Amino acid sequence: MSRASTSQNRLADLEQAGPFSARHIGTLDPADRRRMLDLVGYASMDDLLADAVPAAIREKLALALPRAASEAEAAAELRALAARNTVVTSMIGLGYYDTITPAVIRRCVLENPAWYTAYTPYQPEISQGRLEALLNFQTVIEDLTGLAVAGASVLDEGTAAAEAMTLAHRAVRRGDTFLVDADVLPQTLDVLRTRATPLGLQVVVHDLSQPLPDGAGEVFGVLAQYPGASGAVRDLAPLVAAAHERGALVVVAADLLALTLLRSPGEFGADIAVGTTQRFGVPLGFGGPHAGYLATRSGLERQLPGRLVGVSVDADGAPAYRLALQTREQHIRREKATSNICTAQVLLAVMASMYAVYHGPDGLRAIASRVRRFTTILAAGLRESGVEVADGPVFDTLTARVPGGAAAAVAAARAAGVNLRLVDADTVGISCDEVTRREHLVTVWAAFGASLGLPDVERLDAEVPLPAALTRQSEYLQHPVFSAHHSETAMLRYLRTLADRDYALDRGMIPLGSCTMKLNAATEMEPVTNPGFANIHPFAPADQFAGYTQLFTDLQHWLAEITGYDAISLQPNAGSQGEFAGLLAIGNYHRARGDAHRDVCLIPASAHGTNAASAVMAGMRVVVVRTSEGPAAGEGAAGGGGQGEIDLDDLRAKIAANADSLAAVMVTYPSTHGVFEEHIGEVCALVHEAGGQVYVDGANLNAMVGLARPGKFGADVSHLNLHKTFCIPHGGGGPGVGPIGVRAHLMPYLPNHPLQPAAGPATGSGAIAAAPWGSASILPITWAYIRMMGGDGLTEATGAAILAANYVARRLAGHYPVLYSGAHGLVAHECILDLREITKRTGVTVDDVAKRLIDYGFHAPTMSFPVAGTLMVEPTESEDLRELDRFADAMIAIAGEIEQVAAGDWPAEDNPLRNAPHTAASVTGEWTHPYPRALAAFPAGVDPRSKYWPPVRRIDGAFGDRNLVCACPPVEAFAH
Repeated sequence: MSRASTSQNRLADLEQAGPFSARHIGTLDPADRRRMLDLVGYASMDDLLADAVPAAIREKLALALPRAASEAEAAAELRALAARNTVVTSMIGLGYYDTITPAVIRRCVLENPAWYTAYTPYQPEISQGRLEALLNFQTVIEDLTGLAVAGASVLDEGTAAAEAMTLAHRAVRRGDTFLVDADVLPQTLDVLRTRATPLGLQVVVHDLSQPLPDGAGEVFGVLAQYPGASGAVRDLAPLVAAAHERGALVVVAADLLALTLLRSPGEFGADIAVGTTQRFGVPLGFGGPHAGYLATRSGLERQLPGRLVGVSVDADGAPAYRLALQTREQHIRREKATSNICTAQVLLAVMASMYAVYHGPDGLRAIASRVRRFTTILAAGLRESGVEVADGPVFDTLTARVPGGAAAAVAAARAAGVNLRLVDADTVGISCDEVTRREHLVTVWAAFGASLGLPDVERLDAEVPLPAALTRQSEYLQHPVFSAHHSETAMLRYLRTLADRDYALDRGMIPLGSCTMKLNAATEMEPVTNPGFANIHPFAPADQFAGYTQLFTDLQHWLAEITGYDAISLQPNAGSQGEFAGLLAIGNYHRARGDAHRDVCLIPASAHGTNAASAVMAGMRVVVVRTSEGPAAGEGAAGGGGQGEIDLDDLRAKIAANADSLAAVMVTYPSTHGVFEEHIGEVCALVHEAGGQVYVDGANLNAMVGLARPGKFGADVSHLNLHKTFCIPHGGGGPGVGPIGVRAHLMPYLPNHPLQPAAGPATGSGAIAAAPWGSASILPITWAYIRMMGGDGLTEATGAAILAANYVARRLAGHYPVLYSGAHGLVAHECILDLREITKRTGVTVDDVAKRLIDYGFHAPTMSFPVAGTLMVEPTESEDLRELDRFADAMIAIAGEIEQVAAGDWPAEDNPLRNAPHTAASVTGEWTHPYPRALAAFPAGVDPRSKYWPPVRRIDGAFGDRNLVCACPPVEAFAH
C-alpha cells in the first residue's frame, strides 16, 4: 500500500472519530454493557439477540446504506440539499401562505427541546404547560369561528374536513351524500373522496351560490369554503338556512386569519368549522407539519375527533388542565372510536397559539387588514391595466382572467421571483399574505403587462369596505392571556414559565412502552428551520424543490432497504394515517382483482386501538383474534413460550369462518405485549393461503432494524412511525409521520395527489393528507438519523434497545411480575409489569405508582395498555446505564413503599403513593400525613438541587368530564 493511500485511510479514520452512534446509544461503554449482559445472563450481545429474535425471521445481513456520516458531514449535506430548493415569493395560496414566525417563538418553542421532546399529555400533572398552550389554542379557534367547542388540533385542513364529514354523518344518522362547494380547495376535495369511498358515502360537488340540488333530502352535510379557492367571499346565511331546513349539518372550511375581519361561521349558524392554523406563524415547510383545527357547536362535543383539553381540579381544589372525554378515543372504543387520530400536531398548535398570544386581537386584525389591503390594491391595478378580475368581496386571493395568456403571465412572474397559480389556460390565481410587500404587487402587475410602479401602490390604495353582512362585529381573544405578553420579554418569560411546568426528555427518561421516546439529536433537528426546507410552498413547480426530491428519494431507498419492502410512500402525516393508507391499498388491491367482497380484517385483542379504528375507516369489518394469556397475577415471569402471542387455534378458526371474505390480518410485531412471536411466519402463511394480505403495524420496528425485515418475513404492507423508530420528536403529542412500505403488488395503490403527480401513482388510492408529501419539513430529521447512524449503527441501536428492556425487566422482576416473555424468558424492546396482584393485596393502583414516579423525577410508563392494571416500560437505546438504574431504583423504592402500605405502616387512603404527586405548596403547608414531608418531597435518589416540582396535585378526571370547560378559564379561577 502506498504512503498516500495509507495517509488517506488515516484521515478517513480521523474524520469518523467519535461516531454519532456513540452519541445516540447510551450503553456502549464496555463495562456498562458487561454488567447489563451479566444480569440478563448472556456472554455477548450476539448470544442475547440469537435467543431474543426468532431464527425464522432473523437476517444476517449488512444493511445496504451509505457509510455513517459524522454530524458535521450530515449537517453540511443537508445544507446542500436545502440550497437545491429555490426559495421564491409564494403567491400560490390554496390554503398555504408564507408567514413570519416571531423569533422568540421559533427559538423558544420550535427549537426548544423542552417543547419538542415532550410526550402526549396523558400524565396531566406534569403537562400543565403544554396543556395551557393547547387551551389557548382551543380558545383562539372557538373565538374566531364563533363555535362553542374546539379540539386541541387535528392533522391538516383536508383531513379535518374529512373528519367533519364523518362527524356529520354520525350525528345526522341518515343519508349518504355530502355536498361540497365547487370552490373548495382541490386537495381537500381529494382527501374527502379518499375518505368517503370505503365508507359508502357520496361526495357531490355543487356551486353553493346556487340553490341546493333536488334530492337534497338525502344530504347529511354540506361543506362551504370561506373564502373560496377562487378568493370569493359569500354570505353563508342562506346556505345554512337551506341546509338546516333539509336536516343537514353545515361545515365551513374557514381561513382563520380572514375570520379576524369576516363574520364567523358560528354567527351564520354553521355547525362545524375546519381549517388550518398554518398562517399563524407556522412555516410553509413544503406542506407540513401544520396544525389543523376542528370546532363544533354545542351538543357535538362527544362526537369530536382527536384530543380535547379541559379544565378540572386537583386534590386541593385548584384548577388544573387535562385531556377530557378520553372515552371517545381509540384505546378505549377501538372500532367504535370517533376517528383513528392518535398523533395530533401539538407542537405546531402551540406555535399557532403563541402567535395569537404574542400579537393579540389588535395585532392579528392589523395583519389581516394589511393582507386584504394589498389584495384590493393588486386588484385595482390589474383592472386599471385591462385585466379582468372577478368581482365581489375578497380577503387575500384574486382570480385574474387573461384568455390564452395565463401561462405566460405565470411564467413572467416566476422569472421575476414570484410564484402564481395557473388555474387553467385563461385564469391565474394570486394570493397575498403576511410577507407580501409593495414590490411584489409591482412584479405581479408587470407579469400581466401592466406598466405600474411603486408610486401606483400608494395611488391605488383606497378603503374598500366589506359588505355589512360579511363584516365581523363580534369581539374575540378578550381573555387576558391575549393582552399580557406582547413584549418579547413578557413572551420569553411566559414560554419559560410554561416549559418549567412540564416534564420532557430534556429533564429525564420517559420510559413509555409502545412510544419509543428516544433521543432527538440537535443535528437532526437543526435543518427544520433552514429556509431552504421551511419556506417552500407544497405546490411549487417541480424544478424548485430538487433538494426535497433528492431527500425523498434517499429516504424511500433507505427505508425500503431497512424494511425489505419494494416501495415507500411518505405522504401519511401520522401513524394512524399510515394505517389507513396501508389498509386502503389492501382494499383497492382486492377490488382490482374482483374480490370486493373481501372486507374482514382480523386484529389481535392486544392491538393498539388505532388498528381497529383504521380498519373501519377503510371499509372493513373487524374480527378480533384472541391472544394467549401471560402468567396469572402473582406468578412472576415464568419465561415460557407463547405468552401474549396470537392464539393460533383461534386464528385458524376465524380464518375458516371468514374464508371467502378475508381481506387482511393486522398484527403488531414484535407484539403489543412486548414479545417476538415465534410463529409470525405461520400467521402470515395462514392468511396468505386464505387469500388475505398481511399488515404488520410498524410501531415496534425499533426492535427489528438491522435484524429482521417485515417485507421479507411475510408482510405485505407496514406503516413506519418515524416519530418513534426514526427520531422525529413527539412534540407534546405531535407531529408524527407514518409512511408506508409495500410489496410490489400493492405499489399501484399507494397514495397520490391531484396537484403534484410525482407524489404517487396515477392508479393510487387518492390523497391521504392535504400535502403531497405530508409533513415534508420534518423528514430531514429521519434523513439525518439514518445518514449518521449507518447500517451498523442502526443495528447496534436495535440490540441496545433489546438489552436495555431485558435489563430493566430483570432488575424489577423480583418486585413486579413481568407479564409476558418469549421462548427464552426474554422480552423484546419493552416489558409489561403486572400490578394486578399488588392492587388486589394492597389497594395501590397503577395510577398511584405512576403519580409517585413524578415525585422521583420520572414520567410514568404506559398505564393499563395493553392490559389493565399494568405498566408497560420501554427504556429505548438512548438512555445510559445510570438513568436505567435510577429508574429501576425508583421503582424498587416504590415497591418498598407499597409493602409499608401492605404492612399497615401507612393507611391505604393516606400514604405517599395515594397522595402523589406532592407539590412544593403541599409539603410546605399544613402537614397531617403519617409519613414525613422529606419522604414526600425527596424520596431516595432525588437530588434536592435538581428536583422537578409538579405544578398541581393529582387531577380529578371524572370532575373534568362532568364539568367540561375547554376554553381559557377566567383568571379569578386561579386566585387563592
